[in-house]
Amino acid sequence: METFQERDFEELGLPEKFVQDNHSGSRQGILRGLHYQIRQVQGKLVRAVIGEIFDVVVDIRRSSPTFGQWVGITLSGENRHQLWIPPGFAHGFYVLSEWAEVIYKVTDYHAPEWEKILLWNDPAIGIQWPLIDGKPPLLSDKDAQGEPLSEAEIFD
Repeated sequence: METFQERDFEELGLPEKFVQDNHSGSRQGILRGLHYQIRQVQGKLVRAVIGEIFDVVVDIRRSSPTFGQWVGITLSGENRHQLWIPPGFAHGFYVLSEWAEVIYKVTDYHAPEWEKILLWNDPAIGIQWPLIDGKPPLLSDKDAQGEPLSEAEIFD
C-alpha cells in the first residue's frame, strides 16, 4: 500500500515537507498527549500500523473560529486511515487494542525545549475519550503534568 506521495498531498492542499518519521508502541489503556511544540511547530501525519487507537486533535490557535474544539477518530492497522494534524493543534491518542504501533511523519524536528502538554481531561475542552471499562488512562509522568487550556502557552 502507498501511504505517502508528495504530489497527491499537494493536490489536497498539504504541501508540507516532512523531515522525520517517528514510530511509537504502546499497550492498551495508555494515553499519550496532548502534545505540541510552541516553537519549531510540527504538522503531523499519523497512522496506526498495528492495533487500534483513538486519535485526538485540539485547535489551540486563539484566533481560530474553532479554538478549543477537538476532533477524535479511530485509526487502526485494519482501517488504514491517516490523520493530518496541522501546526497549531495539540495531539494525543489513547490505545484501544492490547498493543498498538503508531507511525507519524512530522514537518519539523523534535525540540524538547519547546514541547508543551495540554491536560488530557481539561473540562473546558471536554474530550470524550473512549476509556476502557471507564478506568483512568495510564499516563507518563510528563503527560500527567499537562496544563489546562486556560493556563497553557498557545498560538495567537
